[in-house]
Amino acid sequence: MTPSHPLRTRIKICGLTREEDVDAVVAAGADAVGFVMYEPSPRHITAERAAELARRLPPFVTPVLLFVNASATKIVADCARLPSALLQFHGDESPQDCLRAGRPFMRAARIPLGESAAAAGTGFDLVKYAEDFKAAQAILLDAHVEGYGGGGKTFNWSLLPPSVNAHLVLSGGLTPANVIDGILQVRPRCKTLAVDVSSGVEIAKGIKSADAIFQFVAAVRAADEQLAKKPIHHVRLSPT
Repeated sequence: MTPSHPLRTRIKICGLTREEDVDAVVAAGADAVGFVMYEPSPRHITAERAAELARRLPPFVTPVLLFVNASATKIVADCARLPSALLQFHGDESPQDCLRAGRPFMRAARIPLGESAAAAGTGFDLVKYAEDFKAAQAILLDAHVEGYGGGGKTFNWSLLPPSVNAHLVLSGGLTPANVIDGILQVRPRCKTLAVDVSSGVEIAKGIKSADAIFQFVAAVRAADEQLAKKPIHHVRLSPT
């Protein structure tokens, strides 16, 4: 049944590398922090370092470990250091690969950039993707760029399907300036919506701005308040 009031948008700040940034995320009221386990990334940290930073988290703030085509051995070893972490898969992992980890996970979907991609027949079937990865806790939407990760790029939110039977996490080029519009456009299309930001709150790769983090969280809350005053029509979706 469609809720009579809008749901609170959950917030994840990703690519954390420093104690002061973790503390800023917690103080701002975000729900999750992301640690990048992918070595080629400029935001990469070791599992040991992630565990050290995660010890600063209070209850109910979730650590998330981001993997890209990692071996099962590495995933198991890293998870042993952060047993409460949610997993996030950003590579070419199959549904079976994700399930093999034996942990709750999110799966990133790489959304083509611009209308030209759809016109050229390279559109992405998000409805099918969500069904293929129905065991995922959520599908994270990121821009399809060279390499892995969204590269701080924003895809065209209006091209997303009108109804996706999944919990979605909007990512890819979000900033304090555009996240309200993203929430208003995408929330009606799914079960629930969360947002995930990295470069949009940075002063350098892996170095966050406390002011930008607070501004981002405030913008998300402003979107929630806007929806509470004038609720949008949510599509009716299966509860499972």
